[in-house]
Amino acid sequence: MVLDLLATGIPALLIALSGVMKLTGNAQILGTMRTLGVGRYVWWLGVIDMAFATLFGIPATFKMGFLLASCYFGGAIATVLSHGALKANPFIPIMLRWIGAFMRNRSIFF
Repeated sequence: MVLDLLATGIPALLIALSGVMKLTGNAQILGTMRTLGVGRYVWWLGVIDMAFATLFGIPATFKMGFLLASCYFGGAIATVLSHGALKANPFIPIMLRWIGAFMRNRSIFF
């Protein structure tokens, strides 16, 4: 039970933190987003981060949160790669989510 909570809670908190940083207008985040061409959408991306973190953390909406967040971070990885700005940032949350989802409910992958 504690392991399940940690497996989903840590990734959800990291995604929520990312959303908070986008919503509060963190200078480093804004600079990166402008470089990637999505600077005017930072507020919306922050809201999406918060929504997906919430969906992933609630047991009843866990699978939907997992699916939506996986698609979202897949798009983030594609955006970063297409602009030649490869960083570990989009890879870490999706890896943590997949590990957490596997630990919490292995049937999601089968």
